[in-house]
Amino acid sequence: MDIEVIAFDVFGTLVDWRSSITDAFARAGRAAGLTADWAAAADAWRSRYYPAMAMVLNGEREFQPLDVLHAEMLDEVAAEFGLEALDGAARAELVRAWHQLAPWPDVVAGLAALRRRHIITPLSNGGVGLLTRLAKAAGLPFDCILSAELASTYKPDRRVYELPAAYFDVPAAQVLMVACHPSDLDGARHAGLATAYIPRAHEWGPGGSAPAPQDWVDLAADDLMALAALL
Repeated sequence: MDIEVIAFDVFGTLVDWRSSITDAFARAGRAAGLTADWAAAADAWRSRYYPAMAMVLNGEREFQPLDVLHAEMLDEVAAEFGLEALDGAARAELVRAWHQLAPWPDVVAGLAALRRRHIITPLSNGGVGLLTRLAKAAGLPFDCILSAELASTYKPDRRVYELPAAYFDVPAAQVLMVACHPSDLDGARHAGLATAYIPRAHEWGPGGSAPAPQDWVDLAADDLMALAALL
């Protein structure tokens, strides 16, 4: 494969958002004297992710950065779980927790290995500021930061997948999209990108299992180190 640029989904593929956000909820709850099922609250927050972006994609509302959508979703979760006592500062800190998610164990070394021969970048629905802070906090050695925010839309809008080829002046086929979500890879392949599937069982919840790779995926590897070896 003649790959020059490797673009990565971030939430779930590179970082463990569930554990990180559950811990952030627990810290905020202790400070406010609250108790709740924090893991369920984290999942409830994430469950609003795609519906919120769908409103932008189908034209029901103008594009807003993911931090704005996260804040709106958090207000709904607070009402659902009886967390109204969380004040504005606590809620802002929870939104900022998405900027400080812990990477999966293979990610830092795997990105470093892939970076030796390729340009590597996130291609995420997270905003530029979010992704930059996340990369700094987690030690992710990206060469640059590409975000759906640069196209004022969200994946799976084709315009997002076209960003790497446009910024680096390479054919779409020389861009490899890496993700644990088959729907993300499906959007990438329809934009002409090569695709690589990484299974992340914990992305699908406690006791969950990752879906099998689709037969149209160009590469499948157990983790980023294995992907680097394949390439």
